[in-house]
Amino acid sequence: MQPDTMHDEQAAEPLTKADFEALARFRFGIRRYLRFSEQAVRGHGLTPQQYQLLLALKGFPGREWATLTELADRLQLRHHSVVELVNRAQAQDLVTRASDPTDARVVRVELTRHGERALARLSALHRDELQRLGTALAVPDWSDAADGAA
Repeated sequence: MQPDTMHDEQAAEPLTKADFEALARFRFGIRRYLRFSEQAVRGHGLTPQQYQLLLALKGFPGREWATLTELADRLQLRHHSVVELVNRAQAQDLVTRASDPTDARVVRVELTRHGERALARLSALHRDELQRLGTALAVPDWSDAADGAA
């Protein structure tokens, strides 16, 4: 993926030492959380990608299933990578495929009961870790600095 250079060309306020510290603290919090997540899901017999798949399905807005195309978008993966991920998850009885009753061309991916249980256990651990991290993952707030500059 190419970075958006248009934003790079726009004039920006120079960063202060406090800005760099806030960015570094946020990045450190993200890395700590991701490391925790990777270790937690592997400790429960899943890959991080499988956990992300289960979470994307359960957290899909407005329904309990998603298409492969929607999952590719949510997971920021190529379609064929999602197909392989779903194949592996289906082999572990984490997800199932079902035909859409209104459009036979559409395949729904849904959580199985086993997938629901695994997701519930892991998501509780993740929620607890986020609560433990507290402000380490808070997005830096520059609104006061912008107000002061105006």
